[in-house]
Amino acid sequence: AGVAYVAAARRILEQLEVAEREAAGEFIAPKGELVLTAPIMFGRLHVLPIVNAFLGEFSEINIRLLLSDRNAHLVDDHVDMAVRIGTLADSGMIATQVGAMRTVICASPRLLQAYGRPECSADLQNLPTVRLDAPMPFQHSKHGVAESTRRITPRLSVTTADAAAQAAIDGVGVVQLLHYQVAEAVSKGLLEIVLDKYEPLSAPINLIHMSPGHMPLKMRRFLDFAVPRFRQRLDQ
Repeated sequence: AGVAYVAAARRILEQLEVAEREAAGEFIAPKGELVLTAPIMFGRLHVLPIVNAFLGEFSEINIRLLLSDRNAHLVDDHVDMAVRIGTLADSGMIATQVGAMRTVICASPRLLQAYGRPECSADLQNLPTVRLDAPMPFQHSKHGVAESTRRITPRLSVTTADAAAQAAIDGVGVVQLLHYQVAEAVSKGLLEIVLDKYEPLSAPINLIHMSPGHMPLKMRRFLDFAVPRFRQRLDQ
């Protein structure tokens, strides 16, 4: 009975929110506040530039960008749209895939010189590791490299991706992260990708949102604006 009551209350709140948006004219003209959420580093690197460009074209739309590595609940947290990296759970959300992200294993040139370059997943047992102590959107891989690295006792565990990447740069150990989290360090030669032929499948990146009876124009305008730009950025 309690579960049914909560579900009914949520439906009423959703209907009230739609009515308020209709009264504010958000279904007639693209205006009002749009609330987006994304992972912290991905949001800074890829979402913020698109948001800034969007604001330059739509003067009557304001955006509140919530950067957090915790997945917000769209209804409970009053979020219009979210960026999700990884396979989505079944839900009533509408998802638009905008790209995919590799999971890579990296090490500093200094560490590879000292320990040798790993040629297979078993070689990782002989290398010190840095672990990101947070959920990672690993996809299935017949080689099992992503899973095997989680079973190795790390020299260092940290709770943020930038700290894990920095520790790897400093030679503490090998690290497994999403490609965007180490892309700059790799491009500068501070880290090298190893075991690339054993990578798990790339994780999908989606823009998700609720599906009310009809979508406020601010959301439709953002989707039309952002989706092709995300795909262009993530295809590079």
